[in-house]
Amino acid sequence: MAKSSSKTRRGVLALGMGAALLAASGILPAGKAMAQPAEAQQIADHFSSVKTMMGDFVQFGPSGEQTGGKFFIERPGKVRFNYENPSTFKVTADGTSVVLENARMNTADLYSLSSTPLKLLLDERIDLSGNKVQDVRQEADATTITLADRSVFGNSTITMMFDPQNYELKQWTIRDAQGKDTTVMIYNVQSGVTFDRSVFAINYDRINEMVSPNR
Repeated sequence: MAKSSSKTRRGVLALGMGAALLAASGILPAGKAMAQPAEAQQIADHFSSVKTMMGDFVQFGPSGEQTGGKFFIERPGKVRFNYENPSTFKVTADGTSVVLENARMNTADLYSLSSTPLKLLLDERIDLSGNKVQDVRQEADATTITLADRSVFGNSTITMMFDPQNYELKQWTIRDAQGKDTTVMIYNVQSGVTFDRSVFAINYDRINEMVSPNR
């Protein structure tokens, strides 16, 4: 995990703001021609059909820092990341907002989900029409789809990597406006699970008391 609070905070925020197994070291496919749009949409439609999922994650930050924990997703718009010790961070999206909590510092940062690239991952349907698709690449072991919405997220992008055989999501990378990548790899994934409503609940009264002064 990051040694400085600022690096840790930036890496955690990348899960929801703006999250790669190091694109610079070649994890993102670098060679084949663009896949057919119909094939890419088929993969996106399959992923969109998975309404709930949970499992383990490992996060790699821009400076090589690494941490992990448990994740929970319910489409549309809900996600929770519980970071393993000694991290004291938790990220929750309830369909409207995203909150980053730091239990050790007793602080929180609150954002609108619609202003973060994570929205593209959590939409009811991942629509590849229009100009959101920046790149689609097909390799023997992975299909990657890069999405962006400059009118909302500026230069930030999200790249999702899928297994080309079963269309399951393997990882995603968010590149922020400064060109820094953070990757989240997921494993031990279970889909079709049922969550208690409390999993994605945000206590806004408590969060507003914790919100960092610079937000």
